[in-house]
Amino acid sequence: IVPALVFLGLTQKHATGTSLAALVLPVGILGVLEYAHRHEVEWKYAIGIAVGLTVGAFFGAAFAGKLSNLVLRRAFGGVMLLVSLRFLIFSK
Repeated sequence: IVPALVFLGLTQKHATGTSLAALVLPVGILGVLEYAHRHEVEWKYAIGIAVGLTVGAFFGAAFAGKLSNLVLRRAFGGVMLLVSLRFLIFSK
C-alpha cells in the first residue's frame, strides 16, 4: 500500500499514516474477530506481541517524524530492494 500511495504523490509520512489508518478496521479488527470466532487466536502470544508493536509503533512514529521525507523514502526503498533481491535470489 505504501509504495502505491507514494507513487500517487503522497509523502512517505502521509503514505505510511494513511496505510496504517486504512488497515486498522478491515485487517485488524474484522480479521481478529473472525479468527477468534473460530478459536484460532493464541491470546497469550497476541497480547505480548501487541504490547511490543504498540511500543515499537509509538517510538518508530516519533523517530520517523524527525526524519525528512527524502531519508524515509530512501530507507524504505532500500528495505524494499533488499527484500526484492532476497526473493529473486533465494526463491525456490
